[in-house]
Amino acid sequence: MNPSSAMILAAGLGTRMRPLTDTRPKPLIQVAGRTLIDWALARIADAGVAHAVVNIHYLGHQIKAHLKDRTHPTVQFTAEDPVLETGGGIENALKLLGLEPFFACNSDGLWLDGPQNALTRLAEAWNDGTMDGLLLLHNPDRAMGYDGPGDFTIANNGLLTRRQNSDAKAYVFTGVQLLHPRLFEGAPGGAYSLNVLYNRALATNRLYGLVHDGEWFHVGTPEARDDTEAWLVEHGHQHGRDVRR
Repeated sequence: MNPSSAMILAAGLGTRMRPLTDTRPKPLIQVAGRTLIDWALARIADAGVAHAVVNIHYLGHQIKAHLKDRTHPTVQFTAEDPVLETGGGIENALKLLGLEPFFACNSDGLWLDGPQNALTRLAEAWNDGTMDGLLLLHNPDRAMGYDGPGDFTIANNGLLTRRQNSDAKAYVFTGVQLLHPRLFEGAPGGAYSLNVLYNRALATNRLYGLVHDGEWFHVGTPEARDDTEAWLVEHGHQHGRDVRR
C-alpha cells in the first residue's frame, strides 16, 4: 500500500513559540537551516508521496508564499477561520486527500528516519481489514523537547490503549500517522480534536501503533527549537542536508 497524499497540520497560532512566532507562523521557524514545514515535506517526498495538503490560518499567506514553487510533493491549501483543530482541520481537507489512506503529521514534530523511512514503515504495517488509524509512537525517554509520561500503551500486535496512571511503560504519540477516511464517518464537524475519533477507534479496536526507530523532536518552544538545532548540527543534520537518509 503506497499512500499518495499527506496532510500537514499548520494552522496553529504558535503561542508557546513566542516571540519567534510574533511575525511568522510556527511552520516557518528555522531549525538547522530548514523550516519545520520543509523538514516534514522532505520526509513526505522521501516516502514517494506526490501530493500534500496544508491547512493554514495564522499568517497563512507566508506559508503559501514559501511553498508556492513546491512541486515534490505538490501542495494544496485549506484556509481556516476559525481554526478547526486537528480533527476538524483534516475533515475539512478530506475532499483533497482522496478516498484511500493518507499520511498526516503535525508541523511542530521533527523526525529523522531510522534504517527505513518512517512513513514507509507505517504503510508496510497497515492492515486495512483491522485498522482505521496507525500512529507513529516514540519512547518518551528519547524524545527531545517532551517531558511527559507518554500517551499510549501498545500490545504485541500493535493495538493501542490509553495510558493509565499505573502503566509502567507508555509511548508518546509523535503526531505522525496513517489514517483511513472512514475514521471520519459520523465525525462531529466544525472544530474538534482528533482524540474524539481516536477514542471511538479505541473502543472498537481499530487504532494501532508502530514504535519509531529513529529520532523525534517536539519543537514546541524556543528552548526546544534551540536544543533540537544544537543536536541536529552536532550529529550532521544541518543546512537541509541529512547525512543519514
